[in-house]
Amino acid sequence: MHYVSTRADASAASSAAQFSDILLGGLAPDGGLYLPAEYPQVTSAELDAWRKLSYADLAIEILKKFATDIPEADLTALARKTYTPEVYRNARPDESAADITPLRTLEEEGGRKLVLQALSNGPTLAFKDMAMQLLGNLFEYALAKQDAQLNIFGATSGDTGSAAEYAMRGKRGVKVFMLSPHKKMSAFQTAQMFSLQDPNIFNIAVEGVFDDCQDLVKAVSNDLDFKARHKIGTVNSINWARVVAQVVYYFRGYLAATTSNDQKVSFTVPSGNFGNICAGHIARMMGLPIDKLVVATNENDVLDEFFRSGVYRVRKSAETHHTSSPSMDISKASNFERFVYDLVGRDPARVRALFAKVETDGGFDLSGKAGSDGDEFTKVAQYGFKSGKSTHQDRVQTIRDVADDYGIVIDTHTADGIKVAKEHLEEGVPMIVLETALAAKFNETILEALGEDAERPAGFEDIEALPQKFTVMPPDVDKMKAYIAANTGL
Repeated sequence: MHYVSTRADASAASSAAQFSDILLGGLAPDGGLYLPAEYPQVTSAELDAWRKLSYADLAIEILKKFATDIPEADLTALARKTYTPEVYRNARPDESAADITPLRTLEEEGGRKLVLQALSNGPTLAFKDMAMQLLGNLFEYALAKQDAQLNIFGATSGDTGSAAEYAMRGKRGVKVFMLSPHKKMSAFQTAQMFSLQDPNIFNIAVEGVFDDCQDLVKAVSNDLDFKARHKIGTVNSINWARVVAQVVYYFRGYLAATTSNDQKVSFTVPSGNFGNICAGHIARMMGLPIDKLVVATNENDVLDEFFRSGVYRVRKSAETHHTSSPSMDISKASNFERFVYDLVGRDPARVRALFAKVETDGGFDLSGKAGSDGDEFTKVAQYGFKSGKSTHQDRVQTIRDVADDYGIVIDTHTADGIKVAKEHLEEGVPMIVLETALAAKFNETILEALGEDAERPAGFEDIEALPQKFTVMPPDVDKMKAYIAANTGL
């Protein structure tokens, strides 16, 4: 399996990278994102065989298709080390931890079925653990092979940071420099990250919004000399290995919700950076029988606007709303470029031109209307994408309704997903909503909605009271480079 950049010219195909070559990095040297030169295909016979597998063994089968340069025995050991009930131990009382991502049917009426897939049973109570725990083990494996070190530089709107830090703490040869928007995460999210005292963890609170953090990561990553000298890698959603790990739970969800490969399902995915649902797009391109992929946004509705109109219009920092589903407070979706690459026929020159317009003009228009940049929006339907938007009042009401109707308490992002999913239910096609996090991470809104605190898993009772270690910095690239250089030891 070889990989190409979304912005690579034709001459780069002959020197396409393999999985291990891109594992530790993020952006390609040309500023693009990596994708397989061709998507591996899954047969009906394989789907039948995979119905009987554990989550870890399903992950092995899918990873084998993408990481063809890693020995199967090593992939097997890594997956079985990662996907265990001991790691994903925070299942609800009526769920089995051994299922890793159990399904719960919320409602089934008139041929319409709404299902919730639990993805938040890992150590930081968020779906990011599903990929990040594997990534931590993959990184340690690759670095040991090379006798090398890596300095991870990433940005988080809340959950990626803690998932990365918990996956990388104590890992040999790894330091983590994680940016987050200062005072714009929930109290639980902030404490989960900043309370870590491990010497290889560096938390940096940036005076701005998540997109400022993301821009800093891209700026540093695009300085190829600095990146090489200080051995900079990334665990952000642009990291290809993370996307591959997320593909697994789409297969798991489909196989658990169906009995025959003739059946289809749809997925609704709360989305800000387009990483989670990008994995669904890849699963669909591999041949998984997915009908619709529904993007659920909050008030920061850049993706909803595109999937309704064909206009991709990023917002400035001042236009980015600080909401009660803060992990989606994103106005520039980093992974969106991967889908656009497929949408425009895998034409890297076209991708370069469109994303150059993002930098100069703040976006592009594929609606086909007079003065637009193209008409590819007409092809979106063939990829199964739909979208919807949720507001604070929507999510508060949805949290109340889900508690009353189904007896469970959901987090704010999952509430956005359920609200939008109900707008796209179809007879005969189960709708699976991907859970974002456990409700305890966003207790402020749970208290508003239900008048009582969200239940916390053991070990998280007083996390906000723990001492916190972090550094506040402005969104200044030169100052950020100086901080990294001073702390990498290189």
